[in-house]
Amino acid sequence: MNWKELNPYKTVIFANGETPAHEIALQQLENAEIIICCDGAVVKLLELGLEPTVIIGDGDSTPPEILAKYASIFVQDKDTNYSDLNKAFRYALKNGLTHVALIGAFGLREDHLLANLSIVMMFAEEKNLDIVMISNYGVFTPIFHTVTLNSFSGQQVSVFSFDRNVRFSFSNLKYPVEQRIFRYFWEGSLNEALTDSFTIRFEQGRGIVYRAF
Repeated sequence: MNWKELNPYKTVIFANGETPAHEIALQQLENAEIIICCDGAVVKLLELGLEPTVIIGDGDSTPPEILAKYASIFVQDKDTNYSDLNKAFRYALKNGLTHVALIGAFGLREDHLLANLSIVMMFAEEKNLDIVMISNYGVFTPIFHTVTLNSFSGQQVSVFSFDRNVRFSFSNLKYPVEQRIFRYFWEGSLNEALTDSFTIRFEQGRGIVYRAF
């Protein structure tokens, strides 16, 4: 794959969604120094031949024999106000882990996906974490100001706005945009990169960029 993105992230949070199968997602996992595993996802991680650094959750989704084996790295948190993914990000933040790739947050239940996207945006914005969200099909990157991202010619790109008063402009994408407000998610979707990078220009706000593999 002729794409400079992504550089390996030292820390990976592994969630209990669709099992990663794409080479980029698997490489991120294999190259990680720290794997924070959400409760229940540890079964999938072990099936991939990888070991967790820490397991986070209330313990109700992991087989007892696995919990017993990894008791020394299991951080039990029964707070029902937060999902296991939220708890994993809070653990990363508490331990000074500010550059995080999230894998396994897609697939299965759609409501989980929407909740996971908002959790990623919250921690990226409010806690200033550098986060990418990797699926088997592409990567989501939160953005809060003008940014230039790596790409390749023909790469499918979508830009989603989380603010209704931010004006976006695009450079090096097939369908140009100049000072446009996106009120709905579909309005900035289904674009295409023309070169090995593109720029999303806006002064300040909340958005997320999807780049397909």
